[in-house]
Amino acid sequence: MNEDVARTVAEIGYFTEDNSVETVNARMGPSVDPRLGKVMACLVKHLHAFAREAELTQDEWEYAVGFLTRTGQICTQERQEFILLSDTLGLSMLVDAINNRRPKGATENTVFGPFHVEGAPVRAMGDAISFDGKGESCLFGGRVTDLKGRPVEGARIDVWSDNADGYYDVQQPDIQPKWNNRGVFITGADGHYSFVGIKPVSYPIPDDGPVGDMLAHLGRHPYRPAHMHYMIRAEGFQKLVTHTFVEGDPYLVSDAVFGVKRTLVAPFARVDDGGETMWRSDFDFVLARPDETR
Repeated sequence: MNEDVARTVAEIGYFTEDNSVETVNARMGPSVDPRLGKVMACLVKHLHAFAREAELTQDEWEYAVGFLTRTGQICTQERQEFILLSDTLGLSMLVDAINNRRPKGATENTVFGPFHVEGAPVRAMGDAISFDGKGESCLFGGRVTDLKGRPVEGARIDVWSDNADGYYDVQQPDIQPKWNNRGVFITGADGHYSFVGIKPVSYPIPDDGPVGDMLAHLGRHPYRPAHMHYMIRAEGFQKLVTHTFVEGDPYLVSDAVFGVKRTLVAPFARVDDGGETMWRSDFDFVLARPDETR
């Protein structure tokens, strides 16, 4: 027996129901990375506490292992079921909130989502991004400012959304035009942005795998409320990854991945644009500098 392990056994004793956390965590070696040690010690502490509180049965433990096995087996380059599991348990949003604390007045972050694609074309302000001829046209516009209301010049606004059928272009590469409902816009000195897309629609997350089974057993639906994605980067400011959500959407308070924040619900109104009726959604984004945190 290793001398350090032997000393641990002598000091703590063998594994029991009462000392399980201490026994497991004591096995970590003296040269373990401090951050890894802290994370793993917390994991063991709360995992064991969960099992005790739930009084987990052997059958339930075996089912959980099988569930995680099936979750891994369905993962591919195009589908990450473990991230979907994290999303639907609210863990993704919690990690996002912890890592993106911002001062009052700054636009809030939300989950990135799996459908962003690097390299979308830079377009001129006011350009259209929807090319499949589907959906209700919508003019998106507003300003990008700092916390004092000053316009941010040179902000790179990366936008993307689903089409009117509820699918992103990467989900239908043989059906939708390339870069459909995607584009990048660069703000000028006034900080304004504008582009024409479609009014987004709500859609279900993939629910034909283990995560979908879990939601069904919990009596939960798989839908996300309609939203437009934004990623905004500007020199000297924190990167902002967020959505704007369609006001009045029936899934706002029951988003399957908990991504909705009250401040991100945007107005959508019908307007007459030269005799053509379309939607319009105005939303201002407020960026925070790296030293401006909550």
